[in-house]
Amino acid sequence: MQVTEHVVRKSMVIGVPPLRAFDVFTNGFDSWWPRSHHTGEGDLVKAVIEPHQGGRWYAVTTVGEEEWGRVLVWDPPRRIVLDWQLNADFRYDADFHTDVEARFTAEGDSSTLFEFEHRDIERYGDRAEELAAALGSDGGWTGIMNGFAAAAQRPA
Repeated sequence: MQVTEHVVRKSMVIGVPPLRAFDVFTNGFDSWWPRSHHTGEGDLVKAVIEPHQGGRWYAVTTVGEEEWGRVLVWDPPRRIVLDWQLNADFRYDADFHTDVEARFTAEGDSSTLFEFEHRDIERYGDRAEELAAALGSDGGWTGIMNGFAAAAQRPA
């Protein structure tokens, strides 16, 4: 994982075609999202990305639902852009916005170049460095994206 200029980036080649990678990333979101990663009370029951532009991405917990943001771009199987509306305390804030983008590019017949970015981290202001480090860590996007890659490569 690279963190530069308040952007967290990760790229890797995944041994599945782009359609499979995109499908696991979006429709299979709940199969790879860590159970420990949610913002509210209770236990995570399900992580959801609604499959269309303007859809929500959110968690269902044993207590209720917690918003994370909206789907800004839905372009299967090439890319998805999500509006991350979690503030520096990882609480939903309808007025706060950073972008999370995943791109899926064919590498031959059966592999995908997966590129991930979390941008606009400078919007966290004086906590931007702290948040960039946390988001780029093994407990953040690095570990989460490795989990996604493993899930995508599991037999269907």
